[in-house]
Amino acid sequence: MRVDIGLGRLLSTAALASGWAIAAGSSPSDTPTCQKGEVYNSSTKKCEQQHSGALPDEDLADYAYALAKAKRYDEALEVLHLMKNPNTAQALNYRGYATRHMGNLDEGIRYYLQSVKLDPQYAQVREYLGEAYVIKGDLASAKYQLGKIKTICGNTECEEYEDLEKAIAGHPEDES
Repeated sequence: MRVDIGLGRLLSTAALASGWAIAAGSSPSDTPTCQKGEVYNSSTKKCEQQHSGALPDEDLADYAYALAKAKRYDEALEVLHLMKNPNTAQALNYRGYATRHMGNLDEGIRYYLQSVKLDPQYAQVREYLGEAYVIKGDLASAKYQLGKIKTICGNTECEEYEDLEKAIAGHPEDES
């Protein structure tokens, strides 16, 4: 996780990692995942019809990730398609996450690599890329990503390092 993110973003990321459906600016207890075809607007605190420009890109990316964590991968990809700029490190990471979990491992890896190219210091994408390499059986590449995460975090005590280390050891905490 990047050190320069704000407290709200940090809390949102922690909540998402715990499996809560959350959008930027809201708390896990009051943020629903909406019905298919809707997106959650953290400003109005309501589900709204999904359409291009419905929310700022960052909110759309966060909501897509919440859907992906809820195993609603197709819907997550639909939300990512609504972004004005879908070529951000975060959006590409979440696209890779949803795509990988839909069984398209190589396509997911391509999205992760695009994300890494945009932000080499983005620990979460390196974790997910490493997990994809574990699934492929490419442990050398997974361990390379683990080393990069250690450098980004400055130690081995960040969540991304710990999760990838478990995946490499064959004991992932969950199916991230």
